[in-house]
Amino acid sequence: MKAPIGKQVFPRPASMETSSVFPFLFIFLFWLMAPLAAQNLQVPEKGAYLGAYIEGGETEDDITLKKLLAFERLSGKPQAIVAFSSFWGQDEFPAAQIKAIAEYGAIPLIFWSPWGVPYEETEPQPEYSPARIAAGEFDGYIVEWLNNARKTKTPLLVDWGLEMNGDWFPWSPSLQDPREKFNSGSKPLTDSISQFIAAWKRIVDIARREKITNIQWVFHTNNFSFPQAKWNTMAAYYPGDDYVDWIGLSAYGMMSCRSSWQHLYKVLDKPYEELVAVTPNKPIMLAEWGVGEFPQQGNKADFFTTAFEHLKTRYPRLKAAIYWHERWQEPNHLWSNLRINSSPRALNAYRIGIQDPFWISRPIFEKPSHRK
Repeated sequence: MKAPIGKQVFPRPASMETSSVFPFLFIFLFWLMAPLAAQNLQVPEKGAYLGAYIEGGETEDDITLKKLLAFERLSGKPQAIVAFSSFWGQDEFPAAQIKAIAEYGAIPLIFWSPWGVPYEETEPQPEYSPARIAAGEFDGYIVEWLNNARKTKTPLLVDWGLEMNGDWFPWSPSLQDPREKFNSGSKPLTDSISQFIAAWKRIVDIARREKITNIQWVFHTNNFSFPQAKWNTMAAYYPGDDYVDWIGLSAYGMMSCRSSWQHLYKVLDKPYEELVAVTPNKPIMLAEWGVGEFPQQGNKADFFTTAFEHLKTRYPRLKAAIYWHERWQEPNHLWSNLRINSSPRALNAYRIGIQDPFWISRPIFEKPSHRK
Protein backbone atom coordinates (compact mmCIF):
# COMPACT_ATOMS: atom_id res chain seq x y z
CA MET A 1 0.00 0.00 0.00
CA LYS A 2 1.21 3.44 -0.79
CA ALA A 3 1.38 5.97 1.99
CA PRO A 4 1.20 8.61 3.32
CA ILE A 5 -0.56 9.78 0.14
CA GLY A 6 -4.36 9.75 0.16
CA LYS A 7 -5.39 8.21 -3.12
CA GLN A 8 -8.10 7.35 -5.54
CA VAL A 9 -7.43 4.25 -7.55
CA PHE A 10 -8.35 3.91 -11.20
CA PRO A 11 -8.09 0.27 -12.26
CA ARG A 12 -6.51 -0.46 -15.60
CA PRO A 13 -8.90 -2.45 -17.79
CA ALA A 14 -7.66 -5.89 -18.72
CA SER A 15 -8.26 -5.52 -22.43
CA MET A 16 -5.41 -7.67 -23.79
CA GLU A 17 -6.32 -10.98 -25.34
CA THR A 18 -5.19 -14.21 -23.69
CA SER A 19 -4.76 -16.48 -26.67
CA SER A 20 -1.13 -17.39 -26.03
CA VAL A 21 -0.70 -21.16 -25.74
CA PHE A 22 2.34 -21.17 -23.47
CA PRO A 23 0.72 -19.71 -20.31
CA PHE A 24 -2.08 -22.29 -20.45
CA LEU A 25 0.42 -25.09 -21.02
CA PHE A 26 2.20 -23.90 -17.87
CA ILE A 27 -1.09 -23.91 -15.97
CA PHE A 28 -1.72 -27.50 -17.09
CA LEU A 29 1.73 -28.54 -15.88
CA PHE A 30 1.18 -26.64 -12.62
CA TRP A 31 -1.93 -28.66 -11.89
CA LEU A 32 -0.17 -31.90 -12.81
CA MET A 33 2.24 -31.00 -9.99
CA ALA A 34 -0.65 -30.41 -7.56
CA PRO A 35 1.01 -32.27 -4.65
CA LEU A 36 3.55 -29.44 -4.49
CA ALA A 37 0.75 -27.02 -3.66
CA ALA A 38 0.94 -27.87 0.04
CA GLN A 39 4.60 -26.88 0.20
CA ASN A 40 5.76 -23.44 1.30
CA LEU A 41 7.94 -21.00 -0.57
CA GLN A 42 11.64 -21.72 -0.29
CA VAL A 43 14.11 -18.93 0.29
CA PRO A 44 16.38 -18.97 -2.78
CA GLU A 45 20.09 -19.42 -2.18
CA LYS A 46 20.87 -17.14 -5.12
CA GLY A 47 18.77 -14.43 -6.67
CA ALA A 48 15.40 -13.06 -5.58
CA TYR A 49 11.78 -13.66 -6.47
CA LEU A 50 10.16 -11.28 -8.93
CA GLY A 51 6.73 -10.02 -7.89
CA ALA A 52 4.10 -7.37 -8.50
CA TYR A 53 0.91 -5.80 -7.26
CA ILE A 54 -1.18 -5.22 -10.40
CA GLU A 55 -3.82 -2.49 -10.09
CA GLY A 56 -6.28 -4.12 -7.75
CA GLY A 57 -8.92 -1.39 -7.62
CA GLU A 58 -10.27 0.48 -4.60
CA THR A 59 -10.10 -2.60 -2.36
CA GLU A 60 -6.80 -3.72 -3.94
CA ASP A 61 -8.06 -7.22 -4.73
CA ASP A 62 -9.17 -7.16 -8.38
CA ILE A 63 -7.19 -10.23 -9.45
CA THR A 64 -7.96 -12.31 -12.52
CA LEU A 65 -5.96 -14.79 -14.55
CA LYS A 66 -6.50 -12.62 -17.62
CA LYS A 67 -4.97 -9.61 -15.86
CA LEU A 68 -1.96 -11.64 -14.69
CA LEU A 69 -1.27 -12.97 -18.17
CA ALA A 70 -1.63 -9.48 -19.63
CA PHE A 71 0.92 -8.11 -17.17
CA GLU A 72 3.30 -10.93 -18.00
CA ARG A 73 3.14 -10.01 -21.67
CA LEU A 74 3.60 -6.36 -20.82
CA SER A 75 6.62 -6.92 -18.58
CA GLY A 76 8.16 -9.75 -20.58
CA LYS A 77 8.56 -12.22 -17.71
CA PRO A 78 6.33 -14.25 -15.36
CA GLN A 79 5.86 -13.24 -11.73
CA ALA A 80 6.76 -15.56 -8.86
CA ILE A 81 4.73 -13.55 -6.31
CA VAL A 82 1.49 -11.63 -6.85
CA ALA A 83 0.30 -9.23 -4.13
CA PHE A 84 -3.20 -8.06 -3.24
CA SER A 85 -5.16 -6.94 -0.18
CA SER A 86 -7.75 -8.66 1.99
CA PHE A 87 -9.48 -6.12 4.26
CA TRP A 88 -11.11 -7.35 7.45
CA GLY A 89 -14.09 -5.08 6.79
CA GLN A 90 -15.00 -7.17 3.74
CA ASP A 91 -15.58 -10.13 6.10
CA GLU A 92 -14.80 -12.70 3.42
CA PHE A 93 -11.96 -14.94 2.36
CA PRO A 94 -10.28 -14.13 -1.00
CA ALA A 95 -10.68 -17.61 -2.48
CA ALA A 96 -11.17 -16.41 -6.07
CA GLN A 97 -8.03 -14.25 -6.02
CA ILE A 98 -5.92 -17.06 -4.57
CA LYS A 99 -7.27 -19.49 -7.16
CA ALA A 100 -6.39 -17.13 -10.03
CA ILE A 101 -2.85 -16.63 -8.73
CA ALA A 102 -2.35 -20.37 -8.17
CA GLU A 103 -3.63 -21.14 -11.67
CA TYR A 104 -1.17 -18.60 -13.00
CA GLY A 105 1.64 -20.41 -11.16
CA ALA A 106 2.62 -17.77 -8.60
CA ILE A 107 2.46 -17.41 -4.81
CA PRO A 108 -0.10 -14.98 -3.32
CA LEU A 109 1.19 -12.25 -1.02
CA ILE A 110 -1.86 -11.14 0.96
CA PHE A 111 -1.89 -7.76 2.71
CA TRP A 112 -4.33 -8.87 5.43
CA SER A 113 -5.36 -5.55 6.92
CA PRO A 114 -7.64 -4.89 9.95
CA TRP A 115 -9.45 -2.13 8.10
CA GLY A 116 -13.10 -1.36 7.44
CA VAL A 117 -15.17 0.91 5.23
CA PRO A 118 -14.48 3.63 4.18
CA TYR A 119 -10.80 2.48 3.85
CA GLU A 120 -9.46 5.99 4.27
CA GLU A 121 -5.90 6.63 5.34
CA THR A 122 -5.14 8.83 8.38
CA GLU A 123 -8.55 7.97 9.88
CA PRO A 124 -8.72 5.98 13.15
CA GLN A 125 -10.88 2.86 13.32
CA PRO A 126 -11.19 1.76 16.95
CA GLU A 127 -13.50 -1.11 15.98
CA TYR A 128 -10.52 -2.93 14.39
CA SER A 129 -7.91 -1.91 16.94
CA PRO A 130 -5.01 -4.25 17.78
CA ALA A 131 -6.20 -4.14 21.41
CA ARG A 132 -9.55 -5.69 20.46
CA ILE A 133 -7.83 -8.28 18.28
CA ALA A 134 -5.41 -9.14 21.10
CA ALA A 135 -8.37 -9.47 23.47
CA GLY A 136 -9.90 -12.16 21.27
CA GLU A 137 -12.86 -10.23 19.91
CA PHE A 138 -12.09 -11.31 16.33
CA ASP A 139 -11.13 -14.91 17.03
CA GLY A 140 -14.14 -16.28 15.15
CA TYR A 141 -13.28 -14.35 11.99
CA ILE A 142 -9.58 -15.25 12.29
CA VAL A 143 -10.31 -18.98 12.71
CA GLU A 144 -12.67 -19.01 9.74
CA TRP A 145 -10.24 -17.07 7.52
CA LEU A 146 -7.30 -19.30 8.44
CA ASN A 147 -9.23 -22.52 7.89
CA ASN A 148 -10.32 -21.26 4.48
CA ALA A 149 -6.65 -20.57 3.80
CA ARG A 150 -5.81 -24.18 4.61
CA LYS A 151 -8.57 -25.45 2.29
CA THR A 152 -6.90 -23.75 -0.68
CA LYS A 153 -3.93 -26.16 -0.33
CA THR A 154 -1.90 -23.28 -1.75
CA PRO A 155 1.24 -21.81 -0.16
CA LEU A 156 0.50 -18.28 1.02
CA LEU A 157 2.50 -15.30 2.20
CA VAL A 158 0.38 -13.37 4.70
CA ASP A 159 1.35 -9.81 5.59
CA TRP A 160 -0.70 -8.58 8.58
CA GLY A 161 -0.71 -4.98 9.84
CA LEU A 162 1.78 -3.62 7.33
CA GLU A 163 3.65 -0.31 7.66
CA MET A 164 2.72 -0.13 11.33
CA ASN A 165 5.54 2.38 11.98
CA GLY A 166 3.81 4.93 9.75
CA ASP A 167 1.03 7.35 10.68
CA TRP A 168 -1.54 6.60 7.97
CA PHE A 169 -3.09 3.21 8.77
CA PRO A 170 -5.52 2.90 11.69
CA TRP A 171 -3.51 0.16 13.44
CA SER A 172 -0.49 2.44 13.87
CA PRO A 173 0.12 4.07 17.29
CA SER A 174 -0.13 7.53 15.77
CA LEU A 175 -3.76 6.90 14.90
CA GLN A 176 -4.51 4.83 17.98
CA ASP A 177 -3.59 7.92 20.00
CA PRO A 178 -2.90 11.23 18.13
CA ARG A 179 -0.57 12.35 20.93
CA GLU A 180 2.00 9.88 19.60
CA LYS A 181 2.49 12.02 16.49
CA PHE A 182 4.14 14.64 18.67
CA ASN A 183 5.94 12.26 20.99
CA SER A 184 9.68 12.60 20.42
CA GLY A 185 10.69 10.61 23.48
CA SER A 186 12.22 7.17 23.75
CA LYS A 187 9.00 5.44 24.85
CA PRO A 188 5.44 5.47 23.47
CA LEU A 189 2.86 7.25 25.58
CA THR A 190 0.47 4.30 25.36
CA ASP A 191 0.75 0.52 25.18
CA SER A 192 -0.26 0.54 21.49
CA ILE A 193 2.95 -1.16 20.33
CA SER A 194 2.58 -3.97 22.86
CA GLN A 195 -1.03 -4.36 21.74
CA PHE A 196 0.11 -4.65 18.13
CA ILE A 197 2.60 -7.37 19.06
CA ALA A 198 -0.01 -9.16 21.17
CA ALA A 199 -2.46 -9.11 18.25
CA TRP A 200 0.20 -10.48 15.90
CA LYS A 201 1.09 -13.29 18.29
CA ARG A 202 -2.56 -14.15 18.89
CA ILE A 203 -3.19 -14.53 15.16
CA VAL A 204 -0.14 -16.75 14.63
CA ASP A 205 -0.92 -18.77 17.75
CA ILE A 206 -4.43 -19.39 16.43
CA ALA A 207 -2.92 -20.53 13.12
CA ARG A 208 -0.75 -23.02 14.99
CA ARG A 209 -3.63 -24.23 17.11
CA GLU A 210 -5.64 -24.80 13.93
CA LYS A 211 -2.63 -26.57 12.40
CA ILE A 212 -2.39 -24.17 9.45
CA THR A 213 0.88 -25.11 7.72
CA ASN A 214 0.58 -23.39 4.32
CA ILE A 215 1.11 -19.80 5.56
CA GLN A 216 4.39 -17.92 5.91
CA TRP A 217 4.12 -14.70 7.92
CA VAL A 218 5.57 -11.43 6.60
CA PHE A 219 6.57 -8.62 8.99
CA HIS A 220 6.32 -5.51 6.78
CA THR A 221 7.46 -2.04 7.89
CA ASN A 222 7.70 1.28 6.11
CA ASN A 223 11.21 2.36 5.13
CA PHE A 224 11.04 5.49 7.29
CA SER A 225 9.06 5.83 10.51
CA PHE A 226 6.49 8.57 11.02
CA PRO A 227 6.92 10.16 13.45
CA GLN A 228 10.68 9.76 13.33
CA ALA A 229 11.08 9.24 17.05
CA LYS A 230 13.22 6.97 19.20
CA TRP A 231 10.20 4.94 20.29
CA ASN A 232 8.92 4.35 16.74
CA THR A 233 11.47 1.93 15.29
CA MET A 234 11.08 -1.22 13.21
CA ALA A 235 12.50 -3.35 15.99
CA ALA A 236 9.97 -2.04 18.52
CA TYR A 237 7.13 -3.84 16.68
CA TYR A 238 8.91 -7.10 15.98
CA PRO A 239 7.05 -10.05 17.57
CA GLY A 240 10.09 -12.36 17.53
CA ASP A 241 11.70 -14.84 15.18
CA ASP A 242 9.33 -17.61 16.22
CA TYR A 243 6.39 -15.60 14.86
CA VAL A 244 7.86 -14.36 11.57
CA ASP A 245 9.07 -16.06 8.37
CA TRP A 246 9.98 -13.05 6.21
CA ILE A 247 10.79 -9.44 7.08
CA GLY A 248 10.11 -6.66 4.62
CA LEU A 249 9.59 -3.00 3.96
CA SER A 250 8.11 -0.50 1.54
CA ALA A 251 10.39 1.95 -0.29
CA TYR A 252 9.29 4.25 -3.09
CA GLY A 253 10.85 6.87 -5.27
CA MET A 254 8.89 10.02 -6.14
CA MET A 255 5.17 9.25 -6.04
CA SER A 256 3.55 12.68 -6.20
CA CYS A 257 4.33 16.28 -7.02
CA ARG A 258 4.56 16.92 -3.27
CA SER A 259 7.73 14.81 -2.96
CA SER A 260 11.17 15.04 -4.55
CA TRP A 261 13.03 12.90 -7.04
CA GLN A 262 15.60 10.44 -5.69
CA HIS A 263 16.92 7.03 -6.63
CA LEU A 264 15.79 3.91 -4.82
CA TYR A 265 19.04 3.42 -2.90
CA LYS A 266 18.53 6.83 -1.28
CA VAL A 267 15.34 5.60 0.36
CA LEU A 268 16.47 2.02 0.91
CA ASP A 269 20.08 1.94 2.16
CA LYS A 270 19.51 3.10 5.75
CA PRO A 271 16.13 1.36 6.17
CA TYR A 272 17.71 -1.88 4.93
CA GLU A 273 20.42 -1.55 7.58
CA GLU A 274 17.77 -0.95 10.26
CA LEU A 275 15.76 -3.95 9.10
CA VAL A 276 18.82 -6.21 8.96
CA ALA A 277 19.52 -5.28 12.59
CA VAL A 278 16.04 -6.44 13.67
CA THR A 279 16.91 -10.10 13.18
CA PRO A 280 20.01 -11.81 11.74
CA ASN A 281 18.40 -14.77 10.00
CA LYS A 282 15.14 -13.93 8.26
CA PRO A 283 15.01 -13.34 4.48
CA ILE A 284 14.19 -9.80 3.41
CA MET A 285 11.44 -8.84 0.99
CA LEU A 286 11.06 -5.44 -0.64
CA ALA A 287 7.32 -5.83 -0.17
CA GLU A 288 6.47 -2.66 -2.11
CA TRP A 289 8.53 -0.49 -4.41
CA GLY A 290 7.88 1.83 -7.31
CA VAL A 291 8.23 5.29 -8.77
CA GLY A 292 6.02 7.72 -10.66
CA GLU A 293 6.56 9.30 -14.06
CA PHE A 294 7.73 12.88 -13.51
CA PRO A 295 9.94 13.75 -16.50
CA GLN A 296 10.65 17.30 -15.31
CA GLN A 297 12.05 15.98 -12.04
CA GLY A 298 13.85 12.79 -13.07
CA ASN A 299 14.29 9.97 -15.55
CA LYS A 300 12.14 6.95 -14.68
CA ALA A 301 13.99 4.68 -17.09
CA ASP A 302 17.26 5.55 -15.36
CA PHE A 303 15.58 4.96 -12.00
CA PHE A 304 14.70 1.42 -13.08
CA THR A 305 18.13 0.68 -14.50
CA THR A 306 19.88 1.88 -11.36
CA ALA A 307 17.38 0.19 -9.05
CA PHE A 308 17.78 -3.23 -10.64
CA GLU A 309 21.56 -2.94 -10.49
CA HIS A 310 21.50 -1.97 -6.80
CA LEU A 311 18.87 -4.50 -5.75
CA LYS A 312 21.17 -7.18 -7.09
CA THR A 313 24.41 -5.90 -5.54
CA ARG A 314 23.76 -3.73 -2.43
CA TYR A 315 21.35 -5.84 -0.38
CA PRO A 316 22.64 -9.39 0.13
CA ARG A 317 19.67 -10.57 2.20
CA LEU A 318 17.10 -9.41 -0.34
CA LYS A 319 15.18 -12.46 -1.58
CA ALA A 320 12.04 -10.93 -3.14
CA ALA A 321 10.84 -7.61 -4.54
CA ILE A 322 7.23 -6.64 -5.31
CA TYR A 323 6.64 -3.77 -7.75
CA TRP A 324 3.52 -1.62 -7.24
CA HIS A 325 2.02 -1.29 -10.75
CA GLU A 326 -0.74 1.30 -10.47
CA ARG A 327 -1.69 4.90 -11.08
CA TRP A 328 -4.05 7.25 -9.23
CA GLN A 329 -5.19 10.86 -9.36
CA GLU A 330 -4.11 13.36 -6.74
CA PRO A 331 -6.50 15.90 -5.17
CA ASN A 332 -4.96 18.54 -7.47
CA HIS A 333 -6.07 16.36 -10.45
CA LEU A 334 -2.49 15.48 -11.42
CA TRP A 335 -1.64 11.82 -11.90
CA SER A 336 0.76 9.64 -9.96
CA ASN A 337 1.62 6.99 -12.50
CA LEU A 338 3.71 4.15 -11.09
CA ARG A 339 2.86 1.76 -13.91
CA ILE A 340 5.85 0.09 -15.51
CA ASN A 341 4.55 1.33 -18.88
CA SER A 342 4.03 4.96 -17.86
CA SER A 343 6.33 5.76 -20.81
CA PRO A 344 7.96 3.65 -23.55
CA ARG A 345 11.43 4.27 -22.13
CA ALA A 346 10.38 3.29 -18.62
CA LEU A 347 8.80 0.07 -19.88
CA ASN A 348 11.88 -0.83 -21.89
CA ALA A 349 14.16 -0.25 -18.90
CA TYR A 350 11.93 -2.36 -16.64
CA ARG A 351 11.75 -5.19 -19.17
CA ILE A 352 15.54 -5.20 -19.56
CA GLY A 353 16.10 -5.10 -15.79
CA ILE A 354 13.97 -8.12 -14.93
CA GLN A 355 15.52 -10.29 -17.64
CA ASP A 356 18.59 -10.70 -15.45
CA PRO A 357 18.69 -14.33 -14.20
CA PHE A 358 18.96 -12.90 -10.69
CA TRP A 359 15.18 -12.38 -10.83
CA ILE A 360 13.42 -15.69 -10.24
CA SER A 361 10.12 -15.83 -12.09
CA ARG A 362 8.58 -18.99 -10.65
CA PRO A 363 8.30 -20.22 -7.04
CA ILE A 364 10.66 -22.79 -5.58
CA PHE A 365 9.02 -24.97 -2.93
CA GLU A 366 10.17 -26.49 0.33
CA LYS A 367 8.67 -29.17 2.55
CA PRO A 368 5.91 -27.99 4.89
CA SER A 369 6.98 -26.59 8.25
CA HIS A 370 6.24 -28.68 11.33
CA ARG A 371 6.70 -25.99 13.96
CA LYS A 372 4.64 -26.41 17.07
